[in-house]
Amino acid sequence: MTPRRALLVFLGGTVGTAARLALGLWIPDAAGFPVATFAVNIVGAFLIGFLAARMPRTTDLRVLLGTGVLGGFTTYSAFMVGAVELWGSAPALAAAYAVGSLVLGLAAAALGLRLGRPRTAASPPEATA
Repeated sequence: MTPRRALLVFLGGTVGTAARLALGLWIPDAAGFPVATFAVNIVGAFLIGFLAARMPRTTDLRVLLGTGVLGGFTTYSAFMVGAVELWGSAPALAAAYAVGSLVLGLAAAALGLRLGRPRTAASPPEATA
């Protein structure tokens, strides 16, 4: 880790965390369900997957956007706290939130990886004799 890369992560994390906070203030919870946290984690998983498929690990831009911005944007800790808080009043909804976050997060990351992979030119059809 170089000082330059640490600065990129710091700057990106500041932007990502501020964006998550803004969405959290803009999108209210619905009956205790942490809608904003759920949304940012699913969207963030997709974007991280897409970025991982598009950019080499060694680029400064991937460090800035992936580790920094998207690392700050997504939040495992708020996800866990939201699930535990929801468990007290609605255990079934808390379980659905936890399982849904994991399943949809995995699916979003897989979709991001798939859509982010560079397309290869289709080979011409083989001639038949």
